[in-house]
This record gives sequence, structure tokens and C-alpha cells, in this order.
Amino acid sequence: MTPNELKRYLTQLVQKQLQTSTMIWGAPGIGKSSIVAQVSRENQLDCIDLRLSQLAPTDLRGLPVAVEGLSTWYPPEFLPREGAGILFLDEVNMAPPAMQGMAQQLILDRKVGSYSVPEGWFVWAAGNRKEDRAAVFDMPAPLANRFLHLSVEVDFESFKSYGIAAEIHEQILAFLSFRPTLLHKLDPRQPAWPSPRSWVMASELHYCQLNVAPAIGDEATAEFMAYLDVYESLPELAPILAGKGKAIAFPKEPSVRYATTIGLALRSDDAKKGYNSFKWLSSAASAEWVQLFAVDLFRNLKQKKQLGALAQLVQKDPSLKALLKDFQGLVTV
Repeated sequence: MTPNELKRYLTQLVQKQLQTSTMIWGAPGIGKSSIVAQVSRENQLDCIDLRLSQLAPTDLRGLPVAVEGLSTWYPPEFLPREGAGILFLDEVNMAPPAMQGMAQQLILDRKVGSYSVPEGWFVWAAGNRKEDRAAVFDMPAPLANRFLHLSVEVDFESFKSYGIAAEIHEQILAFLSFRPTLLHKLDPRQPAWPSPRSWVMASELHYCQLNVAPAIGDEATAEFMAYLDVYESLPELAPILAGKGKAIAFPKEPSVRYATTIGLALRSDDAKKGYNSFKWLSSAASAEWVQLFAVDLFRNLKQKKQLGALAQLVQKDPSLKALLKDFQGLVTV
């Protein structure tokens, strides 16, 4: 499933109070832990993220303490004791077998030692697949059989939807729209390589005008820097956003077209600018470019709570009214 589909599935588990233990499988860096954090935040749940590969069995079970001649296990303070939330066991199959056995008690019995998971808490886990060349251990069959298993794949549309909401740099989203295969390109020989996680870091560096190679590696950086030359051919977007772009032509080069449509969608920070951009593009570009723009525009204005205002402007324009009906169903956020 895509990251967006995974998010919707997990949200349904929460809303329907299905507390079956759930395992999320996927390549490194595609956003598994970020999706769990989003689900917890949007459902007003606490979230405790434990990296099992960094813990020892005693860290989870607690320390034995003598109380009136009996050994009592004192559980760690980081485990939940009240309320409602998600106990997320990340990197579960990177943990050694002894640690996985301890996690099995928590997953199967919702308890370990003298500790019990509170009623309102979900127990979810995540791990990498063997084909991802991560240093993983085989998950014991009894442990694997206790989970629902959800496999998530890299998907650019899901990343772009997230990127618009998280304000990933416009130039990075435009570049990845043009070269989506570079969203995730694992290179185990290099410490830095492109993934959704590392592109988020690259965006932070790019905003600060710093070299993005430490995040995504030299090869992807070279392509990204070459792509930035297209901005010299970009039409002036400010007049278009202001409703004065009638004489401006839509670019011919695909790379510049991606930069133009993404730029207009993300720079439309209110309904009026969105309407002006929509009207210009619908008269200057073919349907596939209008569709690409419309999906991103709707996502952006939905985040800014301006989508209703845009709809009101479009309803008054006969040339755009029919287009709005066609494009509304394309928005998936």
C-alpha cells in the first residue's frame, strides 16, 4: 500500500478501536514512523516510539529489586501507565532474538514482568525487509503470527501530499515531480542517499542555502543542482498570481512546466491567487498540466482553509465551473 493508504488504514484501526497488534513493513526512510506519529497526533493520542534495536531486555522488562524477600520487577519509566495512545516498537526485527522475545511478551500478552499495557493503548511495530539490506534478524514465526502485517511502498504522490502540508521547499517538490525515481534510491555503499526522510532534511538545508549532498548524496545532488537551472527560464509567476498573466505563454520544456505548475500551486497562499492561477493555466496549458496543478492547488488551499473560498470564486466563472467538478475528486490527502 502507499503511505497515504497506510495512514488511512491505521486511522481506521484507531477509530474502530481495533487493538490487534500491527506490524508495518517497508524500506528505510519512507516515513513509517512519521505516519504513525501523524495518526496519533490527528487522533489526539499520545505516542511512545521505542527503537528496540537500541534497547536491552532489562530496559524493557525493568530491573529486579528485592522487596520483603521477594524479587520484584521495576518497569522502566518510559512505558505508558495511563491515558490512551500508541506504543510503537520501531526497528523490531533489527533487535537481537533475546530482545524480540521480550517484545513478544509485550505484543502477545500486553504485559512484560510486572508491567501491563493500559487499556487505551495500541501496540504497533515496524521493521525493514531483508531485501532492503538492513541488518535485520529473522522474526520468529510465533511472534510474526501475532501481528497484522501491512507492507508500505514508496509513492511520490503520497510524499508530495505530505510535502505540501509540511512546506517542503518548492524547488525540491518540482524536481521530484520531474524525477520521481529519485525519491527513494537506496545505495548501501554510501552513507547518504535519497529517501523521503532524507529529502525532508535536504529541504531544511536548501532553505538555509546549504549544500544538500550530506542528506541525499552526491549523485542526486548533482541532478538537483542541474535542475535548478530551469528557474532561469521560468515565466514570471507574480503577474499570473495577480491575474495579469494573459500575455504570458506556458513554457514548452517539461522540466520548466513542472516548476511552473508546482510554483503556482504553492505560491497561491489565498483563494484569489489560486483562482487567478487556475484561470490562466486552464487557458494556456493542456488538460494534463491543469490536472497536475489542480490537485496540488487543492491540497495547498485545503491546508490554508481557503478551499471553500476558491470554490465560490470558481462557481461564478462559467469557464472554470465544469473543470472544478472534474478535478475535485482527484484530491487525496
